[in-house]
Amino acid sequence: MRLQPVVSGGASSTDALGDRANGIDVNAVEVRFPNGYYGLKQTSLNISAGTFCTLLGPSGSGKTTLLRAIAGLVTPSAGTISIGSREVTSLSVQARNIGFVFQNYALFPHMTVAQNIEYPLKLHKWSQVERRVRTKEILELIELPHVAERAVGELSGGQQQRVAIGRALAYRPSLLLLDEPMGALDRRLRQQLGSDLREIQQRTGITTVYVTHDQEEAFILSDKIAIMDGGEILQYDTPAELYLRPNSRFVARFLGEANIIPIDNLNHTSAGAVLAMTALGEIPLAAGSRGEVTGEPRSIVLRPEDLFFVKAETRNDDWSPTISVRIEKELFLGSRCLVTVSNQAGNTLLVECNKSEVAPCGADAWVTWKRTSAVLINR
Repeated sequence: MRLQPVVSGGASSTDALGDRANGIDVNAVEVRFPNGYYGLKQTSLNISAGTFCTLLGPSGSGKTTLLRAIAGLVTPSAGTISIGSREVTSLSVQARNIGFVFQNYALFPHMTVAQNIEYPLKLHKWSQVERRVRTKEILELIELPHVAERAVGELSGGQQQRVAIGRALAYRPSLLLLDEPMGALDRRLRQQLGSDLREIQQRTGITTVYVTHDQEEAFILSDKIAIMDGGEILQYDTPAELYLRPNSRFVARFLGEANIIPIDNLNHTSAGAVLAMTALGEIPLAAGSRGEVTGEPRSIVLRPEDLFFVKAETRNDDWSPTISVRIEKELFLGSRCLVTVSNQAGNTLLVECNKSEVAPCGADAWVTWKRTSAVLINR
C-alpha cells in the first residue's frame, strides 16, 4: 500500500520539499568544531531518491555528525548539501522539512498515540479535518489503530518506536532520518522492528538515512551502506558488495570475520597466471579476482565461510592448493563453528563449518578455498 497524498492547505502553505521521493547530494562537506577537531572530513555522498541508506561505523566515526549535517542540526565548515534539486546548506531545520526519529523516541507521555501523531500536523497548521484524516492514515500504516487512544507509556518499546516513526512521517517530510532508534532494544526485537521499519519505508517510498553501529541491523535494512571511520566514508555500496568486495582491512573486519593474508610480492607467470607469495605459501589467484585495487595489492581477504576442510592434499585448477594445518581452537556458535587453525610457521586462519566437520583440537587437517573467493585489497 502506498499512501495517497491529502490535498492540504497546511501542507501547501509551507515551503515543503516533501510529498515525493528526494535524493540527497552531500558535496565535499566538512564539519570542524571550535576546538579544531574534524567531526567530518571532506565527505561526498549521493543517495538516490527512495533509497534506504545506512551510515555504519564505530563510535566517533562521524556517522551521527553527517546525519545531523543533513538535518541542519550541524552547520558544515565547507561544502554543500542538496535535497532533491534544492541546496539546503544554509537552511534551518524547519525549512528542510525532515522527519527525525531519535534514539529515545522523544514521544510526549501525557498524550495519546493519536495525539502524538497529530501534534506535528498542528505545528504545520493543518486543519482539524486534515489532521484527523492523516492521523488515521498513519495509524493504519504503522498498524496501530487499535491503540490510538492509549497513552504512549502503556505501549511496548516496539510499539513506541512505530509511533515515533509514524509521527515523523505524518506531515510528509522530504526525508526520514533515524539516529540509532533501536540501540536500547534487545537483538530479537531489533530484528523484528527493523523488518517493520523497512516495510514502512518501502510502502511510503521515502528516502531514509539511518545511523547504527550494528552490522546485522544495517544488512537487514539497507539498500546502500556507507562505512565510516575517522570522519570519512571508506566505502559506499550495497550490503552484498561491501561484504563480498571490501576495499580495505577495516571494511573487511568491521563487516564480519575475515582472514587478512599479507602479500609479500606478486609473480606473473608466462601463462598469464598470477601467484601471490604469502606466509601461507604460494597462492594462485583467479583471473579477475574480486576487489577493486589501485596500485599493487597488499593483502588477500578470505571469509571464514569460504574455507573448507578436505581429507587429503588435492589440486584443482578452480581451487587453491591445500594447506596443511593443525586444529588449534573451536568456537561453537550453535548453527556453525568457527575454527582456528595454524600452519607449521604458526600463521593462523579462521574456518567456518558445521560441528560435524570439526576434528579434535591438536589434530592435523587440510584446508582449501575456491580461487575466486580471494579478494585483493591495498589498504
